[in-house]
Amino acid sequence: MPFASLGLQPDLVQSALEQDYVRPTAIQSAAIPAILQGGDVLATAQTGSGKTAAFCLPLLQQWLDSPRAILRQPRALILLPTRELAAQVGDILRDLAQSLPRKLKVAVVYGGVSINPQMMALRGGADIVVATPGRLLDLLDHNALRLSAVKTLMLDEADRLLDLGFADELGSVLGQLPPARQNLLFSATFPPAVRALAEKLLKQPLRIDIEHAAAAAPDIRQRAIEVDAGKRTLLLRHLLATRDWDKALVFVASRQAADRVADKLRRNGVPAAALHGDCSQGQRGQALADLKSGRLRVLVATDVAARGIDIARLPLVVNYDLPRSPVDYTHRIGRTGRAGASGEAISFVSADCAAHFRLIEKRQQLRLPRERIAGFEPTETAIAAASLTDPDGNGGIKGKRKSKKDKLREAATMQEAGGN
Repeated sequence: MPFASLGLQPDLVQSALEQDYVRPTAIQSAAIPAILQGGDVLATAQTGSGKTAAFCLPLLQQWLDSPRAILRQPRALILLPTRELAAQVGDILRDLAQSLPRKLKVAVVYGGVSINPQMMALRGGADIVVATPGRLLDLLDHNALRLSAVKTLMLDEADRLLDLGFADELGSVLGQLPPARQNLLFSATFPPAVRALAEKLLKQPLRIDIEHAAAAAPDIRQRAIEVDAGKRTLLLRHLLATRDWDKALVFVASRQAADRVADKLRRNGVPAAALHGDCSQGQRGQALADLKSGRLRVLVATDVAARGIDIARLPLVVNYDLPRSPVDYTHRIGRTGRAGASGEAISFVSADCAAHFRLIEKRQQLRLPRERIAGFEPTETAIAAASLTDPDGNGGIKGKRKSKKDKLREAATMQEAGGN
C-alpha cells in the first residue's frame, strides 16, 4: 500500500518520499487514516516500526487543512518523556515539512536548558509544540504560550507519561487543554495498569495493536551470557575486541555506573562516553551525535536512552545491568533491529540476578540458552531468591516490596528522563 492511498495530500506524499519513506509500515498504514478521521487512537507497535512518522504525517496534514491565522496558536501538542525524544520528533517534523507549500513553525521545549531561549522562540506563536511536561508547565506559568487552540493531543511513549512519575504534571497540562480535542496515545508497551488509565483519557478510541504481528517483529538476536559481576567490564571489552560492531549502546543501573564503565573503556582504548541525567543537555546531545557519527564506539547509558531514541543501524545493545522490569527490557533492546535492520541484544547474567532474569524471560515469553565465554566462566554461586513476584506486571520484579534504594533509583530515573 503506497502512502498516496492513506489519504495524505500529494505534497505530503512527496515529502515522505524525499525523507526515504518509500512504503508505509504496518503502524503507518493503520494509524494515518485513523488519525485523519479525527477520532481518538490508542496505538501499540514494536519499537523501530515507524510510529513517529505514523503520527507526524497526519498531524502535518491537519495543519495544512487548517485556516491560516494571523497569530499562530498551536493546533497540535506532542508530549514526550525525555529531552532526546522531543528533539528527535521535532527534527522529523521539520524534515517532513521542508517542501510543503506553507512554512511550519515547530517549538521544541524541554528542561535541562535555559528557559529564556525557548520563551523567545515562542514569540509569534507556533503551529505544533513538542514538549516534556515539566518545561511545558513552566512556559505556561510564564504566559509564553496558550493551549486554547489545541485540536490534537499526542502522547508519545504514552505508557511512561501515564505512570506515576508524570501523573501530576500530565494532569496539570490536561487541565489547560480544550475538552473537545482529539487524543492520540502511542507506545511500544501498554501494561494493564497503564492501559486502564489510558482508557479514562480516551473517548471511544480506535485501538491499533500490531505489537505481535510477525511482519513487524524486529530482527533481534537475544543472548544471555553468564558472567561474574566483577568481570562484566572485562567481558564487554573482550566482545568488542573480537567482533566488528562499529557502535554499541550499553545499559547500566545508575549514573555512577555509567561514568565508571565508560571511564574504564576509555582507559583501555575504547572510545566511550556516559549518558545520564547529570549530563548537561549539551553533553547528552553531543554524546548521541558522536555515537551516530562514529566518533564514539560505545555509549554507556541509564534508562534515559531506552525510550524512543533512534540510532540508525545500531548493531548491539548490552544489558550490563539487567533492567528492573520486562517493560524496560522491551524498550532497551528495541534500540537495535530498527527499520528493517538486524541487531543483537546481550544480557549479562550474574549469579545474584539469575532469578530476576528468569522472571523477565517469563514475562517476555521467551527462554534464552545460557552462554559461557571461554576465560570468563562464572565462579559465583547463585543465591536463592525468596518470594519473587511481580504483582502488577509492570513494576519491580525482584521482590514483593521495593527497597528504599529501589524507590530512590526509580525517582532518579524519572527525574532524569523528564529533564525537569
